[in-house]
Amino acid sequence: MNEPSEPTGPSTFLIGGGWGTPVVYEPFLRAAGGSTRSAPRIGCVIVDEGEGDGDRQFARYDAVLRAAADCTPVPSLVPIGGRFDLGAASDVDGLLVCGGLTPAYQDAFAGCLDLLPGLLAERRVPYAGFSAGAALAARSAVVGGWLLDGVPVCPEDTAEDLEEIAVRPGLGLVPFAVDVHAAQWGTLPRLIAAVTRHRLPHGVAVDESTLVEVAADGRAHVSGLGRAHSVRPAPDDGGALVRSYGAGESFLTR
Repeated sequence: MNEPSEPTGPSTFLIGGGWGTPVVYEPFLRAAGGSTRSAPRIGCVIVDEGEGDGDRQFARYDAVLRAAADCTPVPSLVPIGGRFDLGAASDVDGLLVCGGLTPAYQDAFAGCLDLLPGLLAERRVPYAGFSAGAALAARSAVVGGWLLDGVPVCPEDTAEDLEEIAVRPGLGLVPFAVDVHAAQWGTLPRLIAAVTRHRLPHGVAVDESTLVEVAADGRAHVSGLGRAHSVRPAPDDGGALVRSYGAGESFLTR
């Protein structure tokens, strides 16, 4: 797993999924708007499953980003089994890692997990993750699964083509594990299981149409239509403590 680094970069933006809510992109686009360009260039990383899927997905992100603010989305399509080209982050003002099959996104970034955070921090480029991209932002990324020792803990439809709950190395942009579509897909129990089984210090499950903005000092602010659910190990009995936060509320992540 990646070692934690000192917080020196811009905020990280975690979107729990859901379409048609441009407001959750606005803080990210404001952060990306500090360049000399009139409209910031937003790199949109999409794992392309083929047969035109990547182009169709990019069209959706292009529309919602332009609805949120004046910007220029730029596609960066990575084929299934391919690797993200670090050069795609060198000429953008913000990097949005999009949604799809979370294990495929983790695989796409496997070659630059230790390099991308430093590049973004050096260039002051904000990172936003939508669904799979939000999960990948964690140091320990919950990439899927629906079973714990063969026992179902969340719906099978949320499994991301995995059986047992899987935690793999992530980018380490935030100091907690992330799960998404929490209320809509019922994934909060999966995050609780991941925190307790893998001895993770903290996890946050994010509802759809909800943004968690994590500042460099570790404070997280919630906005949007849903809630963020903080999961920490219980101090005594091996269980977990869960607290939910709504729009306008903040919490410490460390």
